[in-house]
Amino acid sequence: MVFSSNPLSLSVPDPTFESWLRDSGYLDVIDNQQTAAAAAPTTGTSTISDPTITIPISSFLFRYLVSFFSHLWTLLSLLTFNPFAKLTTNDFSGETPSWTKGFFADFLSYSFPASASQARLRVQENVKRYARNYASLFILFFACSLYQLPLALVGLISSLALWDSFRFFSDKWGLNRFPVTEMILVRFAQCVTAIILLWLNVQMALCCTLGVSYIVMLLHAAFRKLTPVKQPSQGRRK
Repeated sequence: MVFSSNPLSLSVPDPTFESWLRDSGYLDVIDNQQTAAAAAPTTGTSTISDPTITIPISSFLFRYLVSFFSHLWTLLSLLTFNPFAKLTTNDFSGETPSWTKGFFADFLSYSFPASASQARLRVQENVKRYARNYASLFILFFACSLYQLPLALVGLISSLALWDSFRFFSDKWGLNRFPVTEMILVRFAQCVTAIILLWLNVQMALCCTLGVSYIVMLLHAAFRKLTPVKQPSQGRRK
């Protein structure tokens, strides 16, 4: 669905129209408007308070520095808000979006966010749309981390084997009839698990995975343009 800048500009102010777009799910329209506004041509001179003095801004270095710090601020703004603010458990229950057509798409589906507000809009919406894809990437990165740290893999397998053995013998011996003994053994197994995980650097593999996954998620969600979503049908016309 295609909208002009504000087709109801004579009766509806821009903030109200934008609020309606957000509530109706047309976030891709807002994203396209912000991108188009940032790409609009600007004047090449800058004036000060004295109207008789005009300072030309033609220096390539100055424009480059302004653009560089503007882009840097936009990237740093990704660390100032919670990308999971709008994420719910229902976002993990649907179908996984296509990796080729939906998640990665083509080169034209990416652009640098024009502002911090556009970056926030993209990140929070794309995190909801591609939650299952990001979860799959986390598992993949964790597997790669364990491959690079074999001792961490041994520690993880040992911890799983420990708790599986505990559950087996707990059912075999009927420890649920002795709650105090069962609690003591559970605390002992937890201490042993913590020692194994720390000694074999499982926490290092987990921290590396979390860091890499978080950065990849933020960059992809910020650069990925919002695409139209299928709106609920209003019923067939007669």
